Amino acid sequence: MSLKGKHALITGSSRGIGRGIALKLAEHGVKTAIHYHTQSDAANETLAKVRACGGDGFVVQADVTRPDEIRQLFRRIEREFGKLDILVSNARPELSAFYQPPLDLTLDQLRAALDSQAQAFLLEAQLVSRIMPDGGRIIAISYSPSGLTGSWQPWVGMGAAKAALDSLARYFAVALAKRRITVNVISPGATEDSVVGRLPTEVFNAIKRWHESGWTPMGRVGTPADVGNAVVLFCMDEAGFITGQTVHVDGGGSIMDPVFPLEIQRGIGD
Repeated sequence: MSLKGKHALITGSSRGIGRGIALKLAEHGVKTAIHYHTQSDAANETLAKVRACGGDGFVVQADVTRPDEIRQLFRRIEREFGKLDILVSNARPELSAFYQPPLDLTLDQLRAALDSQAQAFLLEAQLVSRIMPDGGRIIAISYSPSGLTGSWQPWVGMGAAKAALDSLARYFAVALAKRRITVNVISPGATEDSVVGRLPTEVFNAIKRWHESGWTPMGRVGTPADVGNAVVLFCMDEAGFITGQTVHVDGGGSIMDPVFPLEIQRGIGD
C-alpha cells in the first residue's frame, strides 16, 4: 500500500483543498509539484509543510486557463520528475472571475470557468498520459451536484464547467483503461478553507449551522484533510479496478432528500 517514491502534480495546491491533498500524499512519501497561480507565498508554505510531513517536491506557477502555460507546466514536471504517477486537477479561478447569476453571467466569465475546468483537464490528461507510467492515477476535484441542480444561482458558470469536467473524466477513464490508468472524480461537499469557506463569514457560519443541524448526516462540514484521505485511497494499488467513478466526500450530505424537512426525515411525529 506504500506510495513512497511516487510523483504527483496537484493543481491549485497552494492552499485549501489542494493543500490538504498535498499534505496527505506527503505523509505517504509522495514527491509533489505544488502548483499555484498568484499565491506564491502560500505555495512555498505548502511545500514547507509537505517536507515537514515527510514528502518533498517543488513549487511551480501557471495559469491553467492558458493552454501554453499548461504545456510549460508539464515540461517543467518532466524535467524535474521525469514521470508523473498522480495527477490531481483541482485549480479554479477566484470567485470574482465567474460568480454571477444566469441572467448576468458574461461570456468572458463563462469562459473563465470552462477554461479552468474542462479545457484544463482535457489538456492535463492528454499531456500527463505521455509521461505517466501504466497504473497511474488521474483525479479531478469537482462539485458534482452543481451539474445536476440550479439552485446555487451565482455558481452557474462553474456548475456548467464542473458538469463538463465530470463527463471528460468518464471519457478518459475509458481511453486510458487498457493502460490501467484510473480516472476518477472526487466531489467534496461544503468544506472548510475552500470556495465555500471563503464566502463572507456570516454566510459560511450559516452553512456550518445548517450542516451541523443534520443536513449532513455526520453533523459537520468537511475539511481539506477529508478530501486528501479520499485521494490517497484512490492512489493505492488496491483501488486499481475503480475507474470512471464519482465519489462524494460530504459526510452523506448528497444522499439527503431535499423534498422533506429534516424533522420528517428523522421520523419525528410518527
